[in-house]
This record gives sequence, C-alpha cells and structure tokens, in this order.
Amino acid sequence: MIQVMIAAPHSGSGKTAVACALLRALQKRGYGPCAFKCGPDYIDPMFHRAVLGVESRNLDLFLSDEARVREIFARGCSGHGAAVCEGVMGYYDGLGGVSDRASSWHVADTLGLPTVLVMPARGAGLTLAAQLRGLVTFRENSRIAGVILNECPGRLCETLAPAIERETGIAVLGCLPRMEEARFESRHLGLRTAAEIDDLSQRLDAMASELEKHLDWERFLRLCARENPTGETAFDNSGCAVIRLGYANDKAFNFTYAETLETLRAFGAELVPFSPLSDERLPEQIGGLYLPGGYPELFARELSMNCSMRESIKSAVQNGLPTVAECGGFLYLGEALCDAEGNEYPMVGALPGTAANAGRLVRFGYETLCAEADSMLFRAGERVPAHEFHYWDATACGGGLRAEKGSRSWRCGFVSDTLYAAFPHLYFAGRPELARRFVDAARRCGGMT
Repeated sequence: MIQVMIAAPHSGSGKTAVACALLRALQKRGYGPCAFKCGPDYIDPMFHRAVLGVESRNLDLFLSDEARVREIFARGCSGHGAAVCEGVMGYYDGLGGVSDRASSWHVADTLGLPTVLVMPARGAGLTLAAQLRGLVTFRENSRIAGVILNECPGRLCETLAPAIERETGIAVLGCLPRMEEARFESRHLGLRTAAEIDDLSQRLDAMASELEKHLDWERFLRLCARENPTGETAFDNSGCAVIRLGYANDKAFNFTYAETLETLRAFGAELVPFSPLSDERLPEQIGGLYLPGGYPELFARELSMNCSMRESIKSAVQNGLPTVAECGGFLYLGEALCDAEGNEYPMVGALPGTAANAGRLVRFGYETLCAEADSMLFRAGERVPAHEFHYWDATACGGGLRAEKGSRSWRCGFVSDTLYAAFPHLYFAGRPELARRFVDAARRCGGMT
C-alpha cells in the first residue's frame, strides 16, 4: 500500500494544493486513495472529500492518544490502495509552536509514514538544500523521504534537483509549477470551503495533470510503499437499541469530523441530517440533537428568518432534548448573532448572550476542559482535551467547566444532564466515552420530538 505524509517547512507552502493534486492523480491511476489531515482542521478534509468523493479523517495526537490514532488510520485505510495524510503548519510545529507533540512529524513517526516535504522554490536556490538538511537532522528519525518543489517550473526543478540531492541525500521527486488553479481564497477561519468553489473539480484536474507530468512516479511509489496498517478495533454495540440523532448539516453548520459521526453510529446512533437554514423544524422522533460548528455568522439573516426552526429547537432544548452544540452551534443557541457587517439578528434564544466579531482569534488553540461536577458528557474530575478556533465571541460563554491552557484558565460552557453548549470543539473519536454518554442520554430520552 502507498502511504505518505505531505508536510512542509511552514504554513502557506502549498500542502493542500499538492495533497489534492496527488490524491486526484492517484485516483486516476487506480489506487483508490483515502485521505487524512493532521490536527483539528475541518476545512482541508472538505477538499480531500471533493477530490475523492469519500470521507477524509483527522489524526490528532492532542485530542487522541497514539493507539487511537493508529486505529483511526488503520480503519480509514481499509479497502484502499493508497493513503495521503496532509500535515499541519510547519513539520515539527506542535503544541503552542514550541513542542513537537501533535505535530506532523509526531503523527508520521507514530504511524511510520514516509514524509514528502512541499518546499516553495520561488526566490530560492541552493538555500533550499540548507533548509532541508536542517529539517532532516532536527530529529534522529525525521521520516523525510523526499521533496516536491512547489511553484517551481519544470526546467528550474531539473537544475535544482541534482544540487539538492547532492547536498542532502534526499530525493527531489518533482515539482508543481505555479498555477492560478492552485490558489484558493481564504477567509477568517482558513480556506473557503470546497463547496464554495464552483470550478473546484476542473482546478483539481488541472493540478493533477501538472503533477503527473513533473513527478518521478517510479521513485515516489518505491519510497512510499508500506505494509497495510494494523490496529483497527471496533466498538461492541450489540444489543444496543438504535436511537435517532438529528445533526445540523448545511452551509452554515458543516464543521463535523467524519470520525465523530462514525463513533456515534458505533454506539447505536442513527444520524439524521437536517438544515437549520431551510427545514421548517427538527426531524421527527429524534432522541438527541447535535449542532456542530461552521459559519453561522455568514448566514445570520437566513438563520434568523427561519422562525419555525428556531422555535422548534428552542422548545426541544428547553424541554430537555439531549443536545451537543459546539462553537457555531453554540452561537446559534444564543439570543442574537451579529453578522460580519455588525448587523444583529435574533437566534434560537435557548441560551443567554449575543455574539459578535471580536476582530481577532479568541482563546485560539488546544485546551483541556476540567469538569467539577457530573453532566451529560462529563464526570466530576475528568479532564478532556478540546480545541477552539473562532473570531466571534459571546457576552455569555457559560461557566459550567474550567478550561486550562498552560498557565491560563477560564470558565466556559453551559452543561447539564441534557446539555453541552460551548465554544470548545470536542473530538468524540479520541474520547469515545463522551459519544457513548451522549447516545445513552438520547436513548433515555426515547425520541421526544
């Protein structure tokens, strides 16, 4: 099986463009590839799914332990001939940017993956070899097997490759020339989502065609050949009654980990998608409600205008329907939400507070949630890893949990026997007991809507 980590010296090097081009090219060659993303990012996996038409999974060594990451990787690889894992930030950049924990290198080392570095070649020559040598020697086993030069014309690659290989001993596998098709527009939480790019399929085809021309496939395939991964386990849900869970899934709410949905299903959940933008009310006979993150601030007016849905959700939450609402879903449950222009719109009103653009990332990054009392998801004394990534902040963030990040701590979240609503994103695949508790609470509710 072909297995590879696509990483880079720093963000903005072109990892997503090269990973997507490689996935498309492998697909055309009949490898039936699968995809993974290091870290907690939601948007890059959307691009992988757009290439493949299958799910892309996250691999995160802060939100999960090493054994669980191996299980997720092995399960995702099952039935595929190639696996491409896209890295995060710089290759060794882990927690806080000052540790290699949860870095791309940490994931590659945990899974035994060969790494192909994407190195931007514009305005550089032999200095690339010096940078590469430093990256290779920074850890005893760097896992770096090859390099792809990005935004590099084919003729320049032919000139640079021998010099880089002579100085470092690392194979220059080829290049991806500078292409307008490979430039994806960003917004405040990263790239625009794949669904927002009308000509994405044609752009990916063009990128794959260029990579096909300029990649030494024989060397690439030889360097990245590995035994099929092992470590897959399955949850035993035999005898569990199936319970329907409604989950928001539309343009406003789409930050959902594939592994979160898989874990909920593993404990007996039948997942029922619905749209807070266009549906009139919640699905019938659901025992629980999942409101993931997304971009509700971009659709505040449309969400507000759907009064019947807002009333349906408010009634359900206030009447005790087990509910998990993360980040954007949490904002939706509040009293009001301001859009990017500062216009304020009424939201569900099941929780207090108004949310507006803070003009900067707020409480960004990994954190640990500390529970001081039992609730639907947490047990007193538990410490659960989580992640925040948002520009909008709320006037009422709750105080049911204590969040810790280094020497800092703060209160956050609305929690009860039937509710988790807060900015921090949870990763059910890394802590499956949270998913089990949510499904159990829904099962006890019995489909009240």
